[in-house]
Amino acid sequence: MTIETIETTADGTTADDTTLTQGGFDLAEVERFAFKIAQDQATATVGALGWLGDRLGLWAALAAAGPVTSGELAARTGLVERYLREWLASQYAAGNLRYDPTTEQFHLPAEWAAVLADPNSPAASAGGYESIMGFYAAADRLVDTFRTGGGIEWGSHDPRLYSGVHRYFGPLYRASLVSEWLPALDGIVGRLRSGVKVLDVGCGHGSSTLLMAEAFPSSTFHGVDPHPQSVHAARTAAHRAGVADWTTFAVAPVTGDIGGGYSLICFFDSFHHVRDAVAAAAACYRALAPGGTLMLVEPRAADRVEDNTDVVGQSFYAASTLVCLPDALSQPEPGTDAAHAAHAAHAAHAAHAAHAAHADAPGRDALGGMAGPARIAEVLRAGGFGSVRVAAETMVNIVIEARR
Repeated sequence: MTIETIETTADGTTADDTTLTQGGFDLAEVERFAFKIAQDQATATVGALGWLGDRLGLWAALAAAGPVTSGELAARTGLVERYLREWLASQYAAGNLRYDPTTEQFHLPAEWAAVLADPNSPAASAGGYESIMGFYAAADRLVDTFRTGGGIEWGSHDPRLYSGVHRYFGPLYRASLVSEWLPALDGIVGRLRSGVKVLDVGCGHGSSTLLMAEAFPSSTFHGVDPHPQSVHAARTAAHRAGVADWTTFAVAPVTGDIGGGYSLICFFDSFHHVRDAVAAAAACYRALAPGGTLMLVEPRAADRVEDNTDVVGQSFYAASTLVCLPDALSQPEPGTDAAHAAHAAHAAHAAHAAHAAHADAPGRDALGGMAGPARIAEVLRAGGFGSVRVAAETMVNIVIEARR
């Protein structure tokens, strides 16, 4: 379908508009894509209201109340009815609530409450709203980074990003880490039961570290993260969980000196935050004890861009652009004096072959959050690992094992 000429001259004759007619300009496609963009914009706006519902405790109140009118919800929460009436209507329009027009009651079904109102549910997702608000807060700063190539350090974001990430990934780790992911690694569970050293790089609030520490008290666990407030939260959680005697946390960059003698080094959704991924892999290789394992938990990405158009691809490409990639690009550029200084202690002991591979390997200028298993494997092999495989997979994550 082509657009017909829509302009007329003063004397009523039709003006020639070759620009619109050349190339088969498709009005139906314009309408389809405009509707798609309108849906995107509506979803972005509804997401802000989803966070508001989480912040005000409305999802939990709806889960506890059963069907309620806006007035009944106001009485239960102490919030203003007029605002609640509009908010409830918005969430019904978005498909997040049910509504009975005969009673004017809104309802959050139990199955939906498991996603939005129960923090202990494996499907808990309300923390994602909190992360999104942190993403929004970073957007203005990205205008400059897109022009200059600079970055935004992980520790300089809106506080909602850190708590939101903790709440979003925590349920995923609780559902799979101890029961599925660690058993999928060759011989690791037996070694953890016997007692080994474990390092968790980019540990955040310590969700992953504490799950392992609770399950394997014979081992010792050390988590590092560049964000002081997150490390403080992790230490507090370790004391609360009763694992502080064998679990420690420290403020440190993910590219810093990580020590040695570890039987297991883990990156939970944090390896793609490293600018020079090959250098990080090489540092991990050296820090592992003989026979040690590097475990990477990364977003479930296919190797080709054209195969990453599902909701995981949409979400994690966006998160990578807004937060993960800027964090990586805030680190010293490979080959600069700053980068050489940061890695001097490691470089002094690196093998010549690892240096040669490092020079031309991919991943030296940040992997991004959707790198895919083939590219990650290439980076790990360039860092010195000979055995690399995908050990496990969920709807959201892949688990990659690399052996020393």
